[in-house]
Amino acid sequence: MKASAKVKTWSAAAVLAVGILVGGSVIARASHAATSDAPILAPALANVVPAAPLSSSYAPIIKGVLPEVVSVSSSKLVHRTESMEPFSNDPLFQQFFGGQGRDRGQGPDSSEQAQPEREQGLGSGVIIGTNGYIITNNHVVDGASDVKVYLRDKREFPAKVVGTDAKTDVAVLKIDASNLPAIPMGDSSKMEVGDLVFAVGDPFGVGQTVTMGIVSAKGRAHLGIEDYEDFIQTDAPINPGNSGGALINAKGELVGINTAILSRSGGSQGIGFAIPVNLARHDMDQIVEHGHVIRGWLGATIQDVTPSMAKAFGMDTPGGVLIADVSPNSPAADGGLKQGDIVISVNGQPISESSDLRLQVSEAGPGASFPMTVKRGTSTLNITAKLRELPAEVASTPGTPVENQAERGIQVEELSPSLRDQLKLSKGSQGVVVAQIDPSSTAASAGRREGDLIQEVDHHAVTNSSEFNQTMQGASGRSILLRVMRDGTGLYLAVDPS
Repeated sequence: MKASAKVKTWSAAAVLAVGILVGGSVIARASHAATSDAPILAPALANVVPAAPLSSSYAPIIKGVLPEVVSVSSSKLVHRTESMEPFSNDPLFQQFFGGQGRDRGQGPDSSEQAQPEREQGLGSGVIIGTNGYIITNNHVVDGASDVKVYLRDKREFPAKVVGTDAKTDVAVLKIDASNLPAIPMGDSSKMEVGDLVFAVGDPFGVGQTVTMGIVSAKGRAHLGIEDYEDFIQTDAPINPGNSGGALINAKGELVGINTAILSRSGGSQGIGFAIPVNLARHDMDQIVEHGHVIRGWLGATIQDVTPSMAKAFGMDTPGGVLIADVSPNSPAADGGLKQGDIVISVNGQPISESSDLRLQVSEAGPGASFPMTVKRGTSTLNITAKLRELPAEVASTPGTPVENQAERGIQVEELSPSLRDQLKLSKGSQGVVVAQIDPSSTAASAGRREGDLIQEVDHHAVTNSSEFNQTMQGASGRSILLRVMRDGTGLYLAVDPS
């Protein structure tokens, strides 16, 4: 202990001496560091394996892939009038922008009689079977009366559309050929952000083209491109004509089917999306076997849990998937799910995205047991639903609502019989109807709609405007949860304090 004391004394004296030498500046700095809230810096990296140096040439990989990617042309007879939009007659423009400007009755020519015209489409595809099976995008061949496939060796084949799936934008073609070079399948679940990828296709019809980039993000959803979304995002340039082409990894394996871009110009701006090969392969197998994709159905309306909702549900952090509504006599109802439940895991694996839950239900298929762990109030329950086939008449599940902020500036009115009929609500419906929203309020910018039927406030039923107003006024300074009925679908909306 004496030796230790000596060291400390010497250190203090040394600091004091230095402080004198520099006019006390050291002492001042030491005092400042001790009392300020200074940044706590991350420690130096240790035991990190540096990235492998980039190869000087990827030619050996690309050389093997090029024969496995094809060009696809399609044609169909359409009836339209001339459009005022400058690029609307360009099939490449149409391919990526879905017919914007056509058949909408705009401009001075809207009164002209529509004339039949054969529309040409261009895209790409990938050979996935040596016996002539090819995968591409649904939008490349949608509605086509004639489809042709062009191989790299200059051969040309008429193609039969085996089946399509508009919900994921996948289509399977078949040509009468054998001993074709089929691309090896990778595992898209093993791809990581930062992995090297190549996009191969026929952009603008100029011929096979290869571009390079990295995986920019995984699991992209809520983009409104398809009903079921789990995109790989890449900065590898993707342009019109690349649709249906291959996204490959550094081994030359197929990891995605290029399908869309986010662009202000119509060309690549470094944000492209590809369907993961695992999802595409699942759909391909279903199409080959059944002619279409058979999906599982849970029978529940689901939402992401926003930070405001998490507060309203008493959660420390957002997580899980909210069950906003349960269809009567559905697998969800039969399994015991209730509105307001929060699914926190499926098959023992944590879940936090509604898009992920929808995809898992879809791929599990009818007849599958679907085990879930749910949070209900302060309790945690294990629930298993036996999925059934997705009915054809079931509409797409509504997307996650925009998170609401301050919920003031809303006027409600009683639900009269005439208003109930006007909103097409069932006779047993109860609640208050949003009659008017102050356009200057945050409620207006948050997405609240006139005509919404508010049924609950913080899990308490409201049947008249006085109950609603009293509950809202008593919620000052905290988040609350509203349950509304909109267009026949129940939704939860979080309301932050003003």
